[in-house]
Amino acid sequence: MTASDPTTATTRGTTVSVTDTSETDTSETVEPIAVDSSAAPNQAEAGHTTEGAGLRRLTQLQALESEAIHIIREVVGEFERPVLLFSGGKDSMVMLHLAVKAFWPAPVPFPVLHVDTGHNFPEVIDFRDRTVERLGLRLVVASVQDYIDDGRLQDRADGTRNVLQTIPLLDAITGGRFDAVFGGGRRDEEKARAKERVYSLRDEFGQWDPRNQRPELWNLYNGRHRPGEHVRVFPLSNWTELDVWQYIQSEGIELPTLYYAHERQVFHRDGMWVAVGPVSQPREGEEVLTRTVRYRTVGDMSCTGAVESDATGVEHIVAEVAATRLTERGATRADDRASEAAMEDRKKEGYF
Repeated sequence: MTASDPTTATTRGTTVSVTDTSETDTSETVEPIAVDSSAAPNQAEAGHTTEGAGLRRLTQLQALESEAIHIIREVVGEFERPVLLFSGGKDSMVMLHLAVKAFWPAPVPFPVLHVDTGHNFPEVIDFRDRTVERLGLRLVVASVQDYIDDGRLQDRADGTRNVLQTIPLLDAITGGRFDAVFGGGRRDEEKARAKERVYSLRDEFGQWDPRNQRPELWNLYNGRHRPGEHVRVFPLSNWTELDVWQYIQSEGIELPTLYYAHERQVFHRDGMWVAVGPVSQPREGEEVLTRTVRYRTVGDMSCTGAVESDATGVEHIVAEVAATRLTERGATRADDRASEAAMEDRKKEGYF
């Protein structure tokens, strides 16, 4: 196999494309790479040559993928005990897919961590477990219910638990001695995330201080930290929701079924369709209806709203997301509506 022969390989159910560079002639001139942000994912390939310019062009998705894989490899080379936050949602599935690509044919060299509130959608937990088993990953679960059972946390009056994740998360990071924590956060999701660095330094209490964040020039990242501190790392920072879905489409990434349109019993509350379930019941005056809906983001059943949609396939969701003018969290997350600074406050406490 020569350096230009692409091959397709399968690792525990995940198909990735790899290129053998073992026979590359190092005496050849390396062509510069240019990013073509206007080309659709299927309109240009990495080997496409610009007429008359001699430049290999990357599509927008290829450039984003390359950046994310570089960041993941950089973290593994720089830190001792990285871990990936993994809920089974679309962003964490893209992160996991990138990690598999980054280290193929070797296994992913770090565990995955999920803060389980006990209020998750059952189909998402089932998908999480199947994915971890298929890829042979080590799953660390921090259970909010365990903290409630032994009195370290108390259920809130409104019944939601997303805001109770901070202490179990920080304890899991400390207990696992993790010094780098991968997250799937993106700057387009919410204003508190818009100003986040790719490498986000957290102090010995796991808290975020905007004054202590380092400048990031080009692809240079500063991971230096004192004992007890750790760094949150967001390789998808520059991705948009549309980029994520186009990448899912191009890579054939499997997702939980609730991301696609399906019939579900819901009731209307605070401008959102909330699913009927063990932890989300209608109040007096809230009528239960059957609607065709899907979920743009995955959180607790008690605080994550569905959107009415007939998008049953990835291509339909790509078209739907391209036309929307409301962010996924702004449309579907009640926990972000507690105040104007709800996400900012939680981030300072150690969440996200």
